[in-house]
Amino acid sequence: MSLPFLLLMGFLIGLKHATEPDHLAAVATLASGQQTLAQTMRQGVAWGVGHTITLMLFGGMVLVLGKSIPPSLEQALEFAVALMLIALGADVLAPSTSKALRQSQPHTHAHVHPQRLPLRALTVGMMHGLAGSAALILLSLDAVQSYGLGLVYITLFGLGSILGMALFSVAIAVPLRLSATARLAWLHKGITAAVGAFSCLLGIAMAWRVGIVQGLFA
Repeated sequence: MSLPFLLLMGFLIGLKHATEPDHLAAVATLASGQQTLAQTMRQGVAWGVGHTITLMLFGGMVLVLGKSIPPSLEQALEFAVALMLIALGADVLAPSTSKALRQSQPHTHAHVHPQRLPLRALTVGMMHGLAGSAALILLSLDAVQSYGLGLVYITLFGLGSILGMALFSVAIAVPLRLSATARLAWLHKGITAAVGAFSCLLGIAMAWRVGIVQGLFA
């Protein structure tokens, strides 16, 4: 396998990695509370940056030590992601005075929040990077012969995941923005509720699979 092809594969695999259901569910919940397309994209990009930071840290450790995350720890991290998805979905579904206030003051929201780093999305991305990504990288790093090339591969993988999530953020923002009118309020609420419900159900399914089926708590 040629080096350019290997690096291209790293980028494309990262692009595809961003579309895993748990990643999409998490970013969709983050995007559902945003007021503009730019703010929604910031959530996706921040998720991708957090994801890449964790990949660089743990991928670097994998390259240096030649060891992966222990299966038991990887399961525990995946279970933590499941709980995070449930919490994110519940936050979208639960009525909140603060959410209503933000929605009733769109101009104030637009002027204040764009200046803030989306720390929540960054943290969610880092959690996803912890859970399962190291094993995925190891499968592709077999053909990498040096530490430097390994880091380049991980960087391209991360850039692919950032682009993939930015594109998804735009895709989820379009129906949310188009339905954010008084006439289509029912549709907007329905889409938002569907996003929250999907995140909760996926989190519950993941928690059951990891905790019971795979025997984390056995």
